Amino acid sequence: MRKTLIKKEDVLKIYTDGAARSNPGPGACAFIFVKGDEVIYSDSKYLGTVTNNKAEYNAVIEALKKAVEYTRWNVRVYSDSKLIINQINGEWRIKEEHLKKLYDEVMRCKGRFNKVEFFQVGRTNRFIEEADKLCNQCLNNIYN
Repeated sequence: MRKTLIKKEDVLKIYTDGAARSNPGPGACAFIFVKGDEVIYSDSKYLGTVTNNKAEYNAVIEALKKAVEYTRWNVRVYSDSKLIINQINGEWRIKEEHLKKLYDEVMRCKGRFNKVEFFQVGRTNRFIEEADKLCNQCLNNIYN
């Protein structure tokens, strides 16, 4: 895919997913960048042994780290993880220290943009489904 830069007046939409087989277990994260209704970039990463929540946080972190190559302006991050989104938005407390560290990393990454918003969406969202497929392909490639 050719890199499509996002203009100041546009929004980069990022759809993320994380997966762990068993909990904890082998995990992966994936993200998809969407401009308008078009996928402009996607990626996945093997994470080793992680929990589902750690995989979900890593998906957001990896996506925001890559997103600075596309924009420094307006970003909307979508995840099917109610826990992650509510923690990032300050609606739920973070009880586990390992998740607090990941939350702090999200906040550092968020600071590189003019505006970042986080939204929880259903698992049946087509871009979330695609991110889930990328996670599973990544994990399948590790074991094949």
